Amino acid sequence: MQTNPGFDPAEIARFQKELELSGKMFKYVEEDEVSDEMAEFMFIGLHEGKPVIYDCLLGTLQLAYESNLLEMAEVKTKAKFPDYKGFDFEIDNEGNAVSTGEESEEIEAYKAYAMYEIEEAGEANVAESVEVDDNFEFGLGLEAYLNVLEITEATINKFITDFNGGTLQLDPVRYSFESDDEDDD
Repeated sequence: MQTNPGFDPAEIARFQKELELSGKMFKYVEEDEVSDEMAEFMFIGLHEGKPVIYDCLLGTLQLAYESNLLEMAEVKTKAKFPDYKGFDFEIDNEGNAVSTGEESEEIEAYKAYAMYEIEEAGEANVAESVEVDDNFEFGLGLEAYLNVLEITEATINKFITDFNGGTLQLDPVRYSFESDDEDDD
């Protein structure tokens, strides 16, 4: 069985030196993929009393809500239209998601209506969360969503400090957000 290099003391020491040289508590995984809504970064913390490198995806609660809403609408749409494959996309030269599917107007209208129904029923509401993935190839994976307006370096630093200090307090209240409907004038 191969060992996970994110738990290896030599790898952790190497990464610690890299962080010290950068003057930061973390390192972005893909700096060009960082946005106001989400960032993926690595940092050193403890797991079961032992040092480990965490690979963390930190997002805003609004992003979690929008993702949850879309996922739920996709499930409803696939149930009504079994041939519907879901939102399939490619990334264009500007980094925007561009649909590759040939969704019919009927399917898209139904999906929009499903999203409306889900929102009205409050079914997509989300609370702050942190999930640990211990089946990660390198260290441990973390997926966290916080009720902040944007993900900044200050937000990341506070998250790491609170997470590592055992003082991270998640708000259990479930929130909804207004959808950004760009088609409305």
